[in-house]
Amino acid sequence: MIREREIEARLVRGVKRLGGACFKFVSPGCAGVPDRMIILPGGRVLWVELKRSPAEAARPLQLYWLNRLTELGCEARLIRGKDEVDQLLTELAGGRA
Repeated sequence: MIREREIEARLVRGVKRLGGACFKFVSPGCAGVPDRMIILPGGRVLWVELKRSPAEAARPLQLYWLNRLTELGCEARLIRGKDEVDQLLTELAGGRA
């Protein structure tokens, strides 16, 4: 099975190809905050919680933060596996692969 760091590396490479930045995000004292913050040209910002496969579930606290960030007007996603990373990158590229 693919490791989560391989999924993260795929996302980081893809975001860089789009001209953006993909930061590993750690929030001391605030567990469950998404793994990555993506910033794209034009100011689009996304929060992404990554899982290594479609079978891997997010923890309740991770789901809480994805929902809370969305309520605050942020774009926040749960991405599971390399296929969903590729789908996100295609979407971010405006449909062009």
